[in-house]
Amino acid sequence: MSYGKAVREELHVPTRELRHVIPQVYAGYRELHDAALADGVLDARTKELIALAIAVSKECDGCIAAHAHAAVQHGATPAEAAEAIGVTFLMNGGPATVYGARAFAAFQEFYAERAGQPAGQRAAVG
Repeated sequence: MSYGKAVREELHVPTRELRHVIPQVYAGYRELHDAALADGVLDARTKELIALAIAVSKECDGCIAAHAHAAVQHGATPAEAAEAIGVTFLMNGGPATVYGARAFAAFQEFYAERAGQPAGQRAAVG
């Protein structure tokens, strides 16, 4: 099952339609997004892993897909994603074990895609 691409595809059209109705709101959010996730004292990879962990805590599949993809694009490894997700277990309890598994599956999906592995093949952790 696809946890990353399927969610992104499902949200693509409705997000685009809403963005056309309220472009200024999306532009403002994009500016905040870019500023918050830019390299600073913490690099973008670390910030995306934090965002992924928060997405698990917030139980937001769209956020999970977006930040799993971005974390991979910024060079995060499956082991780093797993540890970030593990912290959500401490802070969020049982629901984090469900959304954490979804987040890790999405991360591995994007990680395998970036590594050129066939769909459905999972990357080794470690």
